[in-house]
Amino acid sequence: MNARTEPAPAGSDAIARPPLVRELLLVAGLFLVYKFGRQLATGHTGEAFHHAHRVWDFERAVRLPGEGAVQSLLLHGDGLAHVANTYYATVHFPATAAFLVWLYLRRPSHYVWARRILAALTAAALVLHLLFPLAPPRMLAATGLVDTARVYGPSVYGDPATDSLSNQFAAMPSLHFGWALMAAIGLIVATRSRLRWLWLLHPTLTLLVIVGTANHYWLDAIVAAALLGLALATVPLPHRTATTAGRARDGLVPAQRDEPSLVGAGR
Repeated sequence: MNARTEPAPAGSDAIARPPLVRELLLVAGLFLVYKFGRQLATGHTGEAFHHAHRVWDFERAVRLPGEGAVQSLLLHGDGLAHVANTYYATVHFPATAAFLVWLYLRRPSHYVWARRILAALTAAALVLHLLFPLAPPRMLAATGLVDTARVYGPSVYGDPATDSLSNQFAAMPSLHFGWALMAAIGLIVATRSRLRWLWLLHPTLTLLVIVGTANHYWLDAIVAAALLGLALATVPLPHRTATTAGRARDGLVPAQRDEPSLVGAGR
């Protein structure tokens, strides 16, 4: 390779990073507002179960695949169900945080764009949680699904009647899936590697986990994807003006192969 080493000119990938302290306070504030807002939707048990029956019946009416087909794969052994529960409990927030940190350090303009998208998605989700409380399938006897977290562990939720730390009736939309899908899209947009499409494995695995563990319906993920699509259509994508040398410097693609790809992308 004959990659040049001159510095990249000013552009979307070379802009000054937003002040770190401000960003930390902003993200923490958004998280606290969301957590507090979710608590406002607690106590609507009857309404949440009524909506759950409606969602379950609607999925069957439109012939969506049964959630039980995914869960049956996890129930072949205790180990797989335990791994899925662990993934559900531990990957969601760290993966999203790592995504934002990487963008902040390596793609500042894409960081701002992604943060705005996630904020818009989360705000829309909060509104829907307030307007449409929904019991997850693990609580609905009609589904015939197993609460894998309770049976196989680990579980992030306590008894719904006494759990004051989380709102378990906020199943729709699934932010587990929405955030995972945004992380994949953000990394695909911000990088140029031919392997970048493999990031879609993260939301795919997340989807199978949230459905297989009976924490979400298929419709929860569909609604999350729709809300994310609206956010992506509303918040403009930053212009990519970084040079081949800038991307080669980050080790994303060979310099001489990136120029044609940019030309082709503009056709």
